[in-house]
Amino acid sequence: MMATQAMTDPAMDLHPDRYFNRELSWLAFNRRVLEEALNPAHPALERMRFLSISGSNLDEFFMVRVAGLKGQQLQSVEERSPDGLTVTQQLAAISEEADRLFAAQRAAFKQIAAELDQAGIRVLGADDISDDDAPALEQYFREQLFPILTPQALDPAHPFPFIPNKGLAIILDLCRLSDGEPIRELVMVPASIPRFVRLGTVDDARFVAVETLLKRFTPMLFPGYQVNGSGTFRVIRDSDIELEEEAEDLVDFFRTAIKRRRRGRVIRLEIEAGIPAELEELVRDTLGSDDMLSGEDGGFVGIADLAQIVEEDRPDLKFVPFSPRFPERIREHGGDCFAAISAKDIVVHHPYEAFDVVLSFLRQAATDPDVVAIKQTLYRAGKQSAVIRALIDAAEAGKSVTAVVELKARFDEEQNLLWAAQLERAGVQVIYGFTQWKTHAKVSMVVRREAGGYRTYCHFGTGNYHPVTARVYTDISFFTADPRAGRDAAQLFNYVTGYVEPSGLELISMSPHGMRTRLCELIDIEIGHARAGKAGNIWAKLNSLTDTLIIDKLYEASMAGVAIDLIVRGICCLKPGVPGLSETIRVKSVVGRFLEHSRIFAFGDGKPLPHDGAKVFISSADWMGRNFDRRVEYMMPVLNPTVHDQLLDQVMVANLIDNEQSWELMPDGQYLRADPGTRPFNLHRYFMTNPSLSGRGQALRDSDAVPTLRLVQRD
Repeated sequence: MMATQAMTDPAMDLHPDRYFNRELSWLAFNRRVLEEALNPAHPALERMRFLSISGSNLDEFFMVRVAGLKGQQLQSVEERSPDGLTVTQQLAAISEEADRLFAAQRAAFKQIAAELDQAGIRVLGADDISDDDAPALEQYFREQLFPILTPQALDPAHPFPFIPNKGLAIILDLCRLSDGEPIRELVMVPASIPRFVRLGTVDDARFVAVETLLKRFTPMLFPGYQVNGSGTFRVIRDSDIELEEEAEDLVDFFRTAIKRRRRGRVIRLEIEAGIPAELEELVRDTLGSDDMLSGEDGGFVGIADLAQIVEEDRPDLKFVPFSPRFPERIREHGGDCFAAISAKDIVVHHPYEAFDVVLSFLRQAATDPDVVAIKQTLYRAGKQSAVIRALIDAAEAGKSVTAVVELKARFDEEQNLLWAAQLERAGVQVIYGFTQWKTHAKVSMVVRREAGGYRTYCHFGTGNYHPVTARVYTDISFFTADPRAGRDAAQLFNYVTGYVEPSGLELISMSPHGMRTRLCELIDIEIGHARAGKAGNIWAKLNSLTDTLIIDKLYEASMAGVAIDLIVRGICCLKPGVPGLSETIRVKSVVGRFLEHSRIFAFGDGKPLPHDGAKVFISSADWMGRNFDRRVEYMMPVLNPTVHDQLLDQVMVANLIDNEQSWELMPDGQYLRADPGTRPFNLHRYFMTNPSLSGRGQALRDSDAVPTLRLVQRD
């Protein structure tokens, strides 16, 4: 095969200078998120939201990625990353860049807080609490906090207590006034209480951090003692679950592992600046300073918790509310999803079009007496999941319902266990998939009895069956009644539920069985066109690009003259624009109001993109080794002309011409924000104000046409 031959070409041997470091590329992405917190085009509370997200992102990065590297370091693993760095070198570089990010977060917090102060939302420090506010805060402390606080002395009889993951605590040096006896105390901030106490009115809101409140009313908690010093600190622990392949019962294993995760090794320690040296030394020594990264925080400890302030009811300080559309095509069929899908394939573009379409599809399946079976993958479904309710209703109505619940969906394991138990009680056949692989494909299939036999209706998604994230993630829902898609979906489910190897797939490609090979074949075709003097053209939109085999194939394509445009939101290990290697490759990242999450791939097949004959695919998979080798994924060709046009001429072109939320990756790894110049274009604004092609149906012909987007071709 062409793909195999290319991979054995000596000229394509791996070299460290061909790739960016994965971890540093992720930190660069989080830097772009943080930059949105400083973007004056965003309202103040939305900027605070971006700041909070950057903090939450960093927490998870340390809990998983840094924890994994730290574990390798402790086990003296010598393996180098593709860019040639040892584990120790990566950790040193991560620590340096993360410290810069933490410093930038603190600076952003001060700037946004000052702006919010002018708008009537104040975050009060200890010195900012007025005499007027003190009585209300004292009442809150006495009635709400005091009963649940448990101060603990630190002495030989009372060892340093366990601090859970993301646990916040205050350590104090006290002196007993009666006899001058010194004592050290520790107060854990209960995770169940809000991080901030809110005072004031709608137009004059004042927030006091709970640790500020505790320090102010320390005399009530420790009567008869004088405070000589105190400090706040926060702990981040290893929270990744390493699956034991010999686990006999996957459910029991995860129930135990979730509990064990809360006690993982300390990875990062955040300490309030100005803490007395003796207290800092005690905290570091007790928590294990040899194995953790740490830093002093001169501002607010735990940036992620600022999300509470973002929930303030101030529409004037947030994005203008947006209500997603419900596709007219389904309304034209009286709300009958099956009738609409039977007539023609349909794409729903979230969040611009409502996730309610997916729920309506499942609810109709649950109540339709002609539906005999439903099969559904569940990776993340959220806490209040209407999807789960529909599956339960279907099972209770006597239908055959199968749910593939992925227990290895990171940080959703506990919720997925709860859903699985509810589904099983209702009579749903629950499958937990593979021990070593994650079932990451987002697929739903409904088998319906119709005239002439049974017909299968399918939903293929690029996102999760999660009603909340569907409001802020841009994703694609593709509905089809194509019999080939139905047969392929059945094979995918049989593979996960019964280990039946797929064979003779008619439309989809699957991981871990051949998706990388199929992509390499598609790239090879473009290489062939370019070498034959025709146009070689590739567009791809994805979240991450780390797989060295795919990167090397893209380098080979670039050296052959293929024009490649990549929209990679997060991690990108490919180096674009390098002379003699990747001169024809451009990489951009879009970060804005919505999280770009859809995966769409397009191949010109001998002509410049976009054009009607281009090969267009949607997928659940990013171009990462884990997606090709350790996950069950799908890649689906889009054949319907209207859907094809929507994805290629609308979604992809809009992403490529966006210049208000875009960053371009330079050959040296730096990202430069696009300059809108005199023709600004915001892809999120465009889709909020212009309907999609696929979902409009007759309404598209009865109204003004959707504005045509035009892409200026590169030289």
